[in-house]
Amino acid sequence: MFRKPFVFALAILTLLIQTSPALSCTRFIYTADDSQVLTGRSMDWLEDLHSDIWAFSRGMDRDGGVGKESIRWTSKYGSIIISGYDAGSADGMNEKGLVANLLYLSESEYGELSGKPGLSVAAWVQYVLDNYATVSETVDALRKEPFRIVATTFPNGSAPTLHLAVSDSTGDSAILEYIKGKLTIHHGKQFKVMTNSPIYDRQLALDDYWQQIGGLTMLPGTNRASDRYVRASFYVNALPKFKDNRMAVSAAFSVIRNVSVPLGITTPDHPNISTTIWRTVSDQKNLVYYYESAISPNIFWIDLKKIDFSSSLKTRKISLQGHPIFAGDVSGKFVPATPFKWLSPTN
Repeated sequence: MFRKPFVFALAILTLLIQTSPALSCTRFIYTADDSQVLTGRSMDWLEDLHSDIWAFSRGMDRDGGVGKESIRWTSKYGSIIISGYDAGSADGMNEKGLVANLLYLSESEYGELSGKPGLSVAAWVQYVLDNYATVSETVDALRKEPFRIVATTFPNGSAPTLHLAVSDSTGDSAILEYIKGKLTIHHGKQFKVMTNSPIYDRQLALDDYWQQIGGLTMLPGTNRASDRYVRASFYVNALPKFKDNRMAVSAAFSVIRNVSVPLGITTPDHPNISTTIWRTVSDQKNLVYYYESAISPNIFWIDLKKIDFSSSLKTRKISLQGHPIFAGDVSGKFVPATPFKWLSPTN
């Protein structure tokens, strides 16, 4: 009675996965005991992103990076971010514990400016971290669409089709996607996990299917986005709610490593099936930002409580060029630096 429906459903699922692009990066939220909320993400890419870690202060005058039609703002909050090609903010946390993660989504279509000011897709993370303290505040503001995303090609020639995940210290979450030019927002604590294609509605449908099977019975094991979504969803919900902070951080890293792509696995013609090059875990209660390189033996971290985000201070960074080996708290290793320019058509 069970076998035929199961086989039929599995065949449909397999077809769906095989006909969808298998894209990279994974993000999840883990809520531990003692009001601890941790957001983990992997960065999977087909080459070195030449990332650095930046400390941006309050009071920075910003623009969207697309010339005279750019949106303009002044940063309300300081933040720690990781750059991609030193041309955009890929991931980060601000001093209020708001986290923003930018992930690949091939279905993204941002639409035309239509009279709205423009924002480079490379500045999307930073706009959120500069302006908002909570997910609800972010969603309320961005639902009004104060800008239109503008995209151009990455330095490697690939298209920056991306979607955004936002989380805060309460465990609230939002997924923002532009599909056929229309902004779609999924807002709520239930949206813990995000990978890449298919679009988020279909990711949720796949997760519902696997919830019925149960992760202890069987879990999909490939590096495809849909499979990574299912594994992350199962494991983050199966984790004990550790009260000890060291255990909670370690648990979050154990999940993000489980859904990482082994080093060296890359499909050259696509930025999709790509190796994991780095991982982060953001401790949003204690305001600690953890970083792990796939080719470094150690984890290191920045304690945002030790960073002076005063508007009088200049931009600072920790250079990761050449893959230096750090360990432990590196909050004191920032040095003054000139802010990078957003990747945009005007570059």
